[in-house]
Amino acid sequence: MTMKKNYPGDYEAKKLLVHLGRRLYERGFVASNDGNISLKVADDEIWCTPTGVSKGYMDEDMMVKLDLDGNILKGTWKPSSEIKMHLRVYKENPEVGGVVHALPPISTAYACAGVPLKEPILAEAVVQLGEVPLAPYAVPGTEEVPESIAPFCRTHNACLLENHGALAWGPDALTALHRMESVEFYATTLLNTKLIGRMAQLDADQIDVLQIRALKG
Repeated sequence: MTMKKNYPGDYEAKKLLVHLGRRLYERGFVASNDGNISLKVADDEIWCTPTGVSKGYMDEDMMVKLDLDGNILKGTWKPSSEIKMHLRVYKENPEVGGVVHALPPISTAYACAGVPLKEPILAEAVVQLGEVPLAPYAVPGTEEVPESIAPFCRTHNACLLENHGALAWGPDALTALHRMESVEFYATTLLNTKLIGRMAQLDADQIDVLQIRALKG
């Protein structure tokens, strides 16, 4: 028997998108009109943030409802052309309920350097993220972007987008945002260890213990 998923209603979804957008903006994870957020309200329906608006200055009436083929169901604003990336995540991994794209400064610097986040130095990052791979560069807004991230949607919780920021997903939009925060904290910690000149990496046994403990809750 399949359990029915507990999706938010339309009103709750739009309020949450506004709230999460402000968090991204206030944390300096987006500048100008950058970034986008989406979340599921049904197996085949999502709400997403509009194009051309700062994530710190949105309101509920700006949100756009789409089906998973990208058809607009409700709303008078246009969705970002990058919604294709979100839709691909949902299609590749039906367990995903929320997607966040942002440009946090340090993780975006790694993305622009073409360097994934893979050194196991931080227990929290190992548990919450695992490795954060690098999706190869694709022209923003094109079909090349969803193709570049498709290999990671079932096996990872986030990825860097080469020369284009970061993408995180999860069972709901708040988890996706928390994972974006974890990506930036991981990248910042990794950079600082390189500046210090020393890095103590967790070994395979230590990683196994962390992952087992995480599964047990």
